Amino acid sequence: MLTRSCKQTGWTRRNLFRLAALLPGLRVFAQTVPSGASNPATESTAPDTFRAYTTAPRIFLLPSRLKLLRRERERRSLRWEQFETLWQAGTQFPEFGWTAALRYQVAQDEAAGRQAVAWAVTATATSDSVLRQIALISDWCEPLTAAADRAAITPKLERAMSVPTAGITLAQARTKTLAAIALSEAQSAASERALREVYEGYWMGRFIPGLRAGKIHVPNGDANAMLELIHAFRDNLNFDLRETFGKWFRDYPLTHILAHYPEPFPAAENEYRIPADPEMDKRGPDVTKATLSRAAELAMVALDSNAPETQLLQGFLMNDRFLMRGALGIPYEMMWANPYQPGLSYYHVPLVVHDAIGGELYVRSSWEDDAEWLAFFGGELQLFANGEMAIVDPKVPHDAIDVTEATVFFAQHAAKFRVPERKAAKPAPSIHGDPGGDADDSVQTEPLDDVFIIGLESGRRYHVEVDGEGMLEAASDVGGIIYLPGLPAGAEVRFGLSPMV
Repeated sequence: MLTRSCKQTGWTRRNLFRLAALLPGLRVFAQTVPSGASNPATESTAPDTFRAYTTAPRIFLLPSRLKLLRRERERRSLRWEQFETLWQAGTQFPEFGWTAALRYQVAQDEAAGRQAVAWAVTATATSDSVLRQIALISDWCEPLTAAADRAAITPKLERAMSVPTAGITLAQARTKTLAAIALSEAQSAASERALREVYEGYWMGRFIPGLRAGKIHVPNGDANAMLELIHAFRDNLNFDLRETFGKWFRDYPLTHILAHYPEPFPAAENEYRIPADPEMDKRGPDVTKATLSRAAELAMVALDSNAPETQLLQGFLMNDRFLMRGALGIPYEMMWANPYQPGLSYYHVPLVVHDAIGGELYVRSSWEDDAEWLAFFGGELQLFANGEMAIVDPKVPHDAIDVTEATVFFAQHAAKFRVPERKAAKPAPSIHGDPGGDADDSVQTEPLDDVFIIGLESGRRYHVEVDGEGMLEAASDVGGIIYLPGLPAGAEVRFGLSPMV
């Protein structure tokens, strides 16, 4: 059983309310009900039009972002210097096509732009990654594209734009969207039809219903495709796809932060935060997934820099030890990062995140690199401590796991358990700088615990009895988790393993 870490941040759920007073809209993040329902009446239904009337560059590089990128070059920023160093050294970029196109737009380097066009002409358009790059090149390098080049590139974009939405992946939906936007002027009717198919057939037909039902999950390593899709719709159709399921998208940035192993991975070019991965025990740290995870975080901040959640995410991104300096990561870093955007310390992020919509749970003992970490996702429970990971089957008996502010009990182990005793906690440091957080440093907070019961049937109601509170009904979420917030230390909980009729 993992033991409680002696390194505490001092930030509890109670302290988060203090932060919330300064940041209207910031929510305590553990959900109290497993329902993924939100009010459809308050959510947008569809774009006003599916015709993109924007002018090139249409994809990602809005005038304000392009101005920022060119200013980064003028200022010789750290990101530009690394990008330039790798380019001048003749580094082989894994995604050369869009990297060269990005250089053309930022540095107005026509030689790089022509290289990008030549790459798009000769590239074999068999993978989604290649088609995505061809769409970006077609849009960004339009002034350098000759008629013969366009004749070679257009059929590739047409194939990407016409891929059926049935069975399409999130990445393919993204690429279909980018191809449609790249062809929006040359083939406006086909482009409009393809964008409607993405929205109605994929996004509202499969993706959002899948999120609501907890059947579709977006791992950190796959989030970049989702963010690029959202950017493309907002920039060209003036429609924010997040409004179709506001509750999930509002909470996603903080879930994304917690869904990383605490110990960074020291690669040759920089350190990486490794996202939670069901294949970690088989393949080890995946630097490509880590790169795309950080790219998604950068794109989230660029999407909405003023939201409290993304200000916390910006604080999570600002440490230069994680700045991507390698040939795969530096183009994403260059395109999305805004080092001038202020952020809030991610130490204000709750250490416990329960995504009741998706049936996932993430817990840290602290925000230190050597923290203990527990994650339940995809029906698998992972524990990380002392640089090692262990996998626990939630359906088999197991002792309770206690990680600082949360305790996880296994439904298959016992029908009765007791919340661990804790010492009364000292007040957390105030965000205004008062080291005690209150005028009276002798006052101590009541030790409370977030309790989670796992290993249950999903979406069923159970009876739970807590000392002094009587019998109550609690519903398990789609992952088979029941959340009991803020239980006092030492309280006895009796749990009916059989669902109530």
